[in-house]
Amino acid sequence: MLRVGFIGLGAMGLPMARNLHRAGLLHGAWNRTPAKAEALAAETGTVAAETPAALAAQCDVVVTCVSADADLLHVIDAMAPALRPDAVVVDCSTVAAATAREAAARLAAGGAGFLDCPVSGGTEGAAAGTLSIMVGGEEAHLERARPALEAMGSTIVHMGPVGAGQAAKATNQIMVAGINQAVTEALAFGRAQGLPMDRLIAALEKGAAGNWFLSRRGPTMVRGEYPLGFKVGLHAKDLEICRRMAEELGVKLPVVEMTLVHYARIADTSAEEDISALFRLKSDMFSSADE
Repeated sequence: MLRVGFIGLGAMGLPMARNLHRAGLLHGAWNRTPAKAEALAAETGTVAAETPAALAAQCDVVVTCVSADADLLHVIDAMAPALRPDAVVVDCSTVAAATAREAAARLAAGGAGFLDCPVSGGTEGAAAGTLSIMVGGEEAHLERARPALEAMGSTIVHMGPVGAGQAAKATNQIMVAGINQAVTEALAFGRAQGLPMDRLIAALEKGAAGNWFLSRRGPTMVRGEYPLGFKVGLHAKDLEICRRMAEELGVKLPVVEMTLVHYARIADTSAEEDISALFRLKSDMFSSADE
């Protein structure tokens, strides 16, 4: 049986680790805040490792899900000396494609494999084990880690070599930004027209404008509720990665630039809110027009 370790027990990582446990694969976890790993160990009967290296030494596959590029490279360097030559690190963070390639290079010297496997589906998908996983790396490494990926996601697509998974995730994040902009702006407009919002959403979600965000977040945002699925601060971080990748091609992306401006305004209050809080800014435009 594959022995899997998990590093990074945040809003996404914790339910992903629990799904690995349900599949009988989770050996243990490490988290920067030890209490989180200790709580998971008490819940599951698995190991709370004292260091990333201690966890890596005991596992065939280590899944990482951390917040930023520097965090990923830090845990990669911490694990590298302890990883077995046939071990595979599966990174489910959202980082730059160049960072994924650097992580793979640092592990290759010791013979360990690396897959960049960013995920989409939010906290709901993480809890349900239905994430969409975009994979970059060697086919042999993917097959080695596939049981772990199948425990966390329902869609696993091999996009190409290391870095291709992160390039696909960047594409996803641009699209999420555009959908958020379109849905929040359209619903603010509809409300300003005096339309019954529950009936409007029911009509729109069954037509050409239908999408996951409209169906799942539309009913809550029009009630002034913003249940956390994807933090503004994290999406802004991801869009900064998209901005840098586009700049390398000499391009500015209007949706990315506009969304970053809007998220900065939301973050003045709280970067911890769900991205659907953009609806407040869109609604404020119509409030200003009435004054």
